[in-house]
Amino acid sequence: AYFRLLCSLLLPALFLSGILCVCLVVLLWGVRLWIQRKKQLNSAGRDGKRPLLVAFFHPYCNAGGGGERVLWCAIRTLQKKYRNVTCVVYTGDRDATGEEIVEGAFRRFNIKLIHPVKFVFLEKRFLVEASLYPHFTLLGQSLGSVFLGWEALLKCVPDIYIDSMGYAFTIPLFKYLGGCRVGCYVHYPTISTDMLSVVRNQDTRFNNAAFITSSPLFSKFKLAYYYFFAFMYGLVGSCSDVVMVNSSWTLNHILSLWRTGTCTSVVYPPCDVQTFLDIPLEVEKSTSEYSIVSVSQFRPEKDHPLQIRAFAKLLKERVGPQPSLKLILIGGCRNQQDEERVNNLRRLCEELGVSDDVMFRINIPFEELKRHLAEATIGLHTMWNEHFGIGVVECMAAGTVILAHNSGGPKLDIVVPHEGRVTGFLAEDEDSYAETMAYIFSLSPEKRLEIRENARRSVHRFSDQHFEDTFLLSVEPLFK
Repeated sequence: AYFRLLCSLLLPALFLSGILCVCLVVLLWGVRLWIQRKKQLNSAGRDGKRPLLVAFFHPYCNAGGGGERVLWCAIRTLQKKYRNVTCVVYTGDRDATGEEIVEGAFRRFNIKLIHPVKFVFLEKRFLVEASLYPHFTLLGQSLGSVFLGWEALLKCVPDIYIDSMGYAFTIPLFKYLGGCRVGCYVHYPTISTDMLSVVRNQDTRFNNAAFITSSPLFSKFKLAYYYFFAFMYGLVGSCSDVVMVNSSWTLNHILSLWRTGTCTSVVYPPCDVQTFLDIPLEVEKSTSEYSIVSVSQFRPEKDHPLQIRAFAKLLKERVGPQPSLKLILIGGCRNQQDEERVNNLRRLCEELGVSDDVMFRINIPFEELKRHLAEATIGLHTMWNEHFGIGVVECMAAGTVILAHNSGGPKLDIVVPHEGRVTGFLAEDEDSYAETMAYIFSLSPEKRLEIRENARRSVHRFSDQHFEDTFLLSVEPLFK
């Protein structure tokens, strides 16, 4: 009797599920055909020849960071190589015109485009703002990016789609509904095996609150959520035809999550090393003051408190008459939260008694940044698992002795021996940072000059030209 009852309920449910699946497939196929029809109607050029539309999904293209430098270099590279290409940028920067955005790219990065770019302005960028999702932020932003991607697809259907800002959940949308060849440039994985281990080990970090680490139940729930998200992230990422990553660290994580080994390559981001090479390298003159410079946005993951605590420890442990030291924190403030972070850092300086020895230089012009780097002895970087580290490369190109975090891109790709010679130093915690800074200052000026010269020679592999060569090689399958 129970079996008959089960069959009488199960068979209609299976039948209904089958019908719903067929309806969904038909609906999606209909949407795809409609989008393709729309694409054909809108795509003919004035001379009847159809240009190849290459679209970059970059909702914050006017932000002025390292990711934006990659975007504009990539567009300029394609314009140099392919004559029949029209580049499109999907952006949410509706407070600026296309001309202002292009002018901003030239002003900030000295990148002049060869041909005009078509901008598609998106109205729903708020859907990918982290502030909209106080909880389940990763999932919220990823689902939000699907809706934003749908708006982009409806406004312009390209032939080739490249996600250049890490919104992997848009990739299946453009591939299967838009019928595009798809690629992506991954600056850092949305979720990584490191993030899973932080939750598994109940470590308190800026993205793993203390109330979760103190509760085994909350930790298990968050771990299950992260595993589910990692599975979904791997699924959408594996749809890519071409995957470019910015470092060996990112490569390892993407390969383990996406399993796209055959179409994945490392394309180092273009760092403006040329701009810093005119800073003369010479033996330091005897001085009454040395400076330590940090260059990074005032974001929590950059760990500025570690820099201040290590600096305070260094000052405390110095003995005898020695030149005075200055720590100069240079960075960008994007919003009110960043400004509040700077205020908290100032308070930390007061607590540690180093306010007079720490300078904050916020949103400064490039020439001032260059001057500070030219005068600095040490370039400081403290982010754990920085995916690449453009600021680290710039410090090395400018001729500072770099001291970076012993993890991520700096450890695997940047602060590595060049022709068997030391190019810089790595540290992990307050003690090791303070000790290494003391060691660097104990070296003779001639020895420091040798390290600075090695570092400068090593950074040529991160130049614009090297990026152009590896980028074109990677995207070639999309143009076949």
